[in-house]
Amino acid sequence: MIKKPTKIVSALLLLSVLTMSCGKESTGVIALPGQMKINTINAASNQDNIANNGDTLLFVNYENGTRNSGIQGLDTTHATASDASYIVTPGRDGSYAIAHKVVLGNTGYYSDNNWRSESATSQLVNGKFVRGDERRYECSLLLKDWMPYSSGMSQAGDIIFQGKLGGGGNPAWYFMTKRNEIAFRMPNNNLQKTIIPDFRPYINQWIDFRVDVKWEDGPTGYYKVYVKLPGSADYALIWQADNFHTYLADNPNSTNGYSKWGLYRPDQNLANGDVQTRIIYHDNIRIIKLPLQ
Repeated sequence: MIKKPTKIVSALLLLSVLTMSCGKESTGVIALPGQMKINTINAASNQDNIANNGDTLLFVNYENGTRNSGIQGLDTTHATASDASYIVTPGRDGSYAIAHKVVLGNTGYYSDNNWRSESATSQLVNGKFVRGDERRYECSLLLKDWMPYSSGMSQAGDIIFQGKLGGGGNPAWYFMTKRNEIAFRMPNNNLQKTIIPDFRPYINQWIDFRVDVKWEDGPTGYYKVYVKLPGSADYALIWQADNFHTYLADNPNSTNGYSKWGLYRPDQNLANGDVQTRIIYHDNIRIIKLPLQ
């Protein structure tokens, strides 16, 4: 005689069926074996992106409506102003994204010795990199009501997405708005490349960026920098450097690095005629282990 399943067993069977149905992942937060908690994907297009992007170590999509995207340990901002970082809707291709705001001259937007409001992965194991790692970094950003550059403003740029080397000192790389372009800069290599010559047609529109890096403490690494502009179907490779020293730290004690996104406005001030208030949105920050599986 076959016994009827108990209520507990029935509930487990139902949960298993719901989880596997149609090949879709459930929404919320899940814990992968040996990894930190990451948000699950709740849109079919994002599931396709995950499948095509190999081993995703970290995905921040803000779809639970909180500033840390439900990821314990994700840093949101060190600035004290109540709106230094906040959730906005809609996002890049979902319901939510994060906004970072910096107002020059207001101490509520001054933190870590400069005008900045940034999120960071410095406390997350899967958000860090070490020498020898090969990684892909993706993010979508929107320049919210961005006032373009005009004659008389300072030449300093706003840093909007970066790969930061631990131990202090310069980032390994960062994207920045400088005048009316978006550039990719490697300060310790004293090298800068223009990625978008004129961003003004794309103000208040989502722009997607991708950086592939092999982190090497010597001339054996590489950079590949891509962009997908509004209306484009896919990423375009804009700049590539092979046999390149990527983990070039100005602090010899640097042992790892991490990602940051938001607004960092070094060397800008009102006396130079710089724009007082800047706001930027970020969404779909993704760190992927290369090579792709």
